[in-house]
Amino acid sequence: MKRYFLYIYGCQLNLADAERLAQVLEDLGYVRAAKVAEANLVVIVACSVRQKAVDKLFGLAKNLKKLKLKPQTILTGCVAPTDKLKFKNKFDLVIEIKELINLPRYLKNKSKSKRQQNYLSLLPLYHSTFQAYIPVMTGCNNFCAYCIVPYVRGREYSRPAGEVIKEVAKLIKAGYKEITLVGQNVNSYAYQKYDFPKLLKTIDQLPGQYWLRFLTSHPKDLSKELIAVMKAGRHLTPYLHLPLQAGDDQILRKMNRGYTVKQYLALIKQVRQAVPGLAITTDIIVGFPTETKKQFAQTKKVFKQIGYDMAYLSQYSPRPSTAAARLVDDVVPTEKKRRWQELNQLLKQSSLKANRRWLGKETMVLVDQVKADNKLVINFAKTIDLKNVKFTAAKSHLGQFVKVKIVKINDFNLLAEVIR
Repeated sequence: MKRYFLYIYGCQLNLADAERLAQVLEDLGYVRAAKVAEANLVVIVACSVRQKAVDKLFGLAKNLKKLKLKPQTILTGCVAPTDKLKFKNKFDLVIEIKELINLPRYLKNKSKSKRQQNYLSLLPLYHSTFQAYIPVMTGCNNFCAYCIVPYVRGREYSRPAGEVIKEVAKLIKAGYKEITLVGQNVNSYAYQKYDFPKLLKTIDQLPGQYWLRFLTSHPKDLSKELIAVMKAGRHLTPYLHLPLQAGDDQILRKMNRGYTVKQYLALIKQVRQAVPGLAITTDIIVGFPTETKKQFAQTKKVFKQIGYDMAYLSQYSPRPSTAAARLVDDVVPTEKKRRWQELNQLLKQSSLKANRRWLGKETMVLVDQVKADNKLVINFAKTIDLKNVKFTAAKSHLGQFVKVKIVKINDFNLLAEVIR
């Protein structure tokens, strides 16, 4: 029996890509292996956004060669052009994710694949029966100085609106409870008469009991029209991921972000006024080339002022082909780590403050993971604004909306009791 095993790194878009890859393989007669040691074929959906993610692939390639079955190995996903050359002798095949349609030919399988306009049109094998990540676009035209996405994903491509709407409607009808529209910059979505606000509004109007989310927004493209859709949404959740990246205008210009701190703060004010109780998360890079201690202090100031619910903090690492790679990486690793630690401490404080809003309140949560604990089951869930919740029960509530009361909070989690 032909068995395959998937390694998936990076963002939700990579997960959505892996779901399409899995369906292609199963159409070819492969069965998913429970363990990598049981697989004849191992496919890695890679991420090149950080150097650490690339470094992991070298170790993985070495370990795969030790497996008894000697599986065929394929590397795909977000792989930088320079990294492709480095991995050429580490994996049997290195292909771009957009070449998924040609996978049967690469595997020397006699079956013929249907020609598709774009790989995103391939049907996915969803990882869940109640949650789905729906790619609406891929690629990026922004060319932020530190970001390799335009070089590994290419320019922006938006899926046909009808195709996206049809896929979402089908999932809702099948009982899916959480739909997340994903793309490198969903705000840039444009297909014929549809922009992202119109697409989002159309999907939000579909009948059913479900939560609707979207990732990720670029501040320079967050329009008044989109904010209006968020305000009026019936299924849209009060959650927005809006990357700041840095709190100093000079660094933002060097990053080629296309907005100022003042403009970013104005957006935060507008969207919070439109959507009361909105949870806001962000991305921040510390130690970008030439970032001084004074400029980092500005980032800390903005961070405190906004009071994020969550932040994804990273230490700058140069990526090949990007504009920033031509700059001197002059912030030493120890200083990057120190700045990261300082922001992380601020994050704990702001996250705890945001979590206090939930203490003592009753709310619906969606259980997305369970773990057995003797005779009880630990249910891990999310609130409507994407807070982590944990509660014990006599049974699993996986994939279900459950009404709970928040009885305790900490930095990043909420503890709850089921309301009977």
